[in-house]
Amino acid sequence: MKLMSHGMLAATAAGIALTFGTLSWSAAAQTAAAQSTPARATGPIRIGVLTDLSGSLADLSGSGSVEAVKMAVEDFGASVLGRPVEVLSADHQNKADIGVQIAADWYDNKNVEVVIDLPNSAVMLAIQELTRRKNKIVFGTAGGSSDFTGKNCSPNGVHWVYDTYALAAGTGRTMVKQGGDSWYFITLDYSFGLSLERDTAAFVTGAGGKVLGSARHPLNSADFSSYLLQAQASGAKVIGLANAGGDLINTVKQAAEFGITKQGQKLAGLLMFLSDIHALGLETAQGLVLTESFYWDQNEETRAFSKRFFERTGRMPTMVQAGDYGAITHYLKAVKAAGTVDAPTVMKTMRDTPIDDFMTRNGRIREDGRVLRDMYLFEVKTPAESKGKWDYYKQLGVIAAADAARPLAESDCPLVRKSADAGKP
Repeated sequence: MKLMSHGMLAATAAGIALTFGTLSWSAAAQTAAAQSTPARATGPIRIGVLTDLSGSLADLSGSGSVEAVKMAVEDFGASVLGRPVEVLSADHQNKADIGVQIAADWYDNKNVEVVIDLPNSAVMLAIQELTRRKNKIVFGTAGGSSDFTGKNCSPNGVHWVYDTYALAAGTGRTMVKQGGDSWYFITLDYSFGLSLERDTAAFVTGAGGKVLGSARHPLNSADFSSYLLQAQASGAKVIGLANAGGDLINTVKQAAEFGITKQGQKLAGLLMFLSDIHALGLETAQGLVLTESFYWDQNEETRAFSKRFFERTGRMPTMVQAGDYGAITHYLKAVKAAGTVDAPTVMKTMRDTPIDDFMTRNGRIREDGRVLRDMYLFEVKTPAESKGKWDYYKQLGVIAAADAARPLAESDCPLVRKSADAGKP
């Protein structure tokens, strides 16, 4: 038998010690985890509002979204299942890696059960994948890419307010019907903008129109002159603005300075919010046609909610902020009904429960995570038509939920059953 040297014996002993040390640590960790479970189950349920608090998308979501979620929690009584409900918020700075880092810390260390808002589709899609792995719940209320419920769909994700397909079906389809059968796009070069251009282009060409080209710009651009000159030179009847927030506002302002609309071309704001119109002013924005899922002055219920929101923020709510309130209310109702925060159980309860609030009538969550809701076509009033501050829209029509959502037969979501249900919305 071969004898071990003194060095080999020492090394073996060290290895055994290390092994037993690891086993002891592991057992201790398991015991601590087991002991912490009851405390965690009775501790606060936390909701994370991951948003843009300082960039170009802050007005359409931002601190207003945080306030909307707080309103929903307060109106529900600030507790569920005997546990307090708390709201955390953070700025993802429009960077997917920062957003994922924040959300991972929330999920792992802060007892966050659901993340909401997520302006910037690249961030939204990244959080969707993380949330799937962590088995939590995510509401995409501010991000628009239809890929969220398409190829990137998740059993844990809900697209609550709008998506690029709905915007294309509303504004894009209407402009073609009005004779705008040639298009040039100025597009934000990330997931949202590319999805919006793709979905709108499909409606344009499907109706017999043509897409003459596109120019793509980075987020937070200041100078759009070269893009506008390319669009002007194309001769397209419609310049589709597939961007949002500060980028959209700057594009429209500079287009007005160039006199583009006065020379016969039309601007289609494919995603515009009330906050954008407020920033632009009616003199510049008048006549723009846009699609939204909510407007503060639609009825008594929308006015009542918006009045309360205005008292807290000094602004009327955007469709994102109204959607944040509705989504969290629906979530808390589902938690109460299910008797648990277990994500699959709560998701099933939310899907089984109709959505009926001041913003959404007869809505439901489809198997791909898409909320089926009506959308509304608005035209921006002229200064003479407006009766005062925040009186900006007149409603032109309603896009029924069945027309505003991509048909399941066309879906590339792996969760969709390609069966008898495929022909349904």
